[in-house]
Amino acid sequence: MALKRYIVELGYGTDLHGGNATKAACRAVKDAVSRSCLCGLFEIFALENPNAMHVQVKIACPKPEEIDGEQVLAAVPFGTKKLEIVSGGMMTRGLEVPELGSGENIFVAIAALTVSVSVS
Repeated sequence: MALKRYIVELGYGTDLHGGNATKAACRAVKDAVSRSCLCGLFEIFALENPNAMHVQVKIACPKPEEIDGEQVLAAVPFGTKKLEIVSGGMMTRGLEVPELGSGENIFVAIAALTVSVSVS
């Protein structure tokens, strides 16, 4: 059986105080998930189990080496998951508020989630 793409959804996530790459990436994944209703998988492909879908997660961020991949994949609620992290996103100067995190960098991550299903 071959995997066929069903949807590609994009998401945007930030950490406004502290420059936490994982936090921004998880927020980007959750943003993409929150805008995706995959009813067609169940109605058109007759998918019975949401864990039968495959989700390819691609994250672009300024410091890919700082991402905790397990936390990012945990933000995807269903399916088999695969993660790719590339350099990208953005970092810009913000405002340090010690109660909210250390550092003044605003950290931006972008996620692309590709959902595929096996079809014969």
